[in-house]
Amino acid sequence: MGLLDAILGRSKPVRPDLDQLFAVPSAALTLQAATGFTPTGLGSVCFAGVEGGGFARLQEDVRELLDADTERGGIPVEFSRDPYGYTWLLASHPADDTASLVNDLHAVNTLLQEGGFGPHLLCSLIGFRDAEGADGADGADAAEGRSLALVYLYKRGTFYPFAPLPGDAEKRDNQLELQVRGALGDDLRVEKDLSRWFPVWGAPGL
Repeated sequence: MGLLDAILGRSKPVRPDLDQLFAVPSAALTLQAATGFTPTGLGSVCFAGVEGGGFARLQEDVRELLDADTERGGIPVEFSRDPYGYTWLLASHPADDTASLVNDLHAVNTLLQEGGFGPHLLCSLIGFRDAEGADGADGADAAEGRSLALVYLYKRGTFYPFAPLPGDAEKRDNQLELQVRGALGDDLRVEKDLSRWFPVWGAPGL
């Protein structure tokens, strides 16, 4: 960073550190002990702005990378596009195999990065669920349990928790998110700027 940048308060963007993802399996154990949330085996990667032939090749490359074990019982990856035009890739593994899920997410991010699509990468998420439901909840909400995601911000190299409240309304459980932040502070590089804890309503894997 040059002198002018320092004077004007500008800084270089943080270099993505995809290896931060490998801390998630250990963090998942901490999260379960502290909150009761357990992995669902679902995770996804979100990216934007890839169209046409480039997108078709990207899909083919990712499927070739991750679907290699489908014939041995693996679950093929799924692509979808949300109402905002962002593309999501959903990977699935047994709920007790967070390490393999993280390996897939890391591989997809690396493939996109090395293929020149790094600027299009937005985030990755790993899904969790509380099978007991919210305290005091009843009926369908208690049976369904609460959802939680650990969201990795590609351009920041940090994580944050996203906890939507059960039901159709787009509301968050801020108390739970702050609880998760406190529990995982020693396990993950948690995003300090709360304004960057973006909601990911309806994200695949959540």
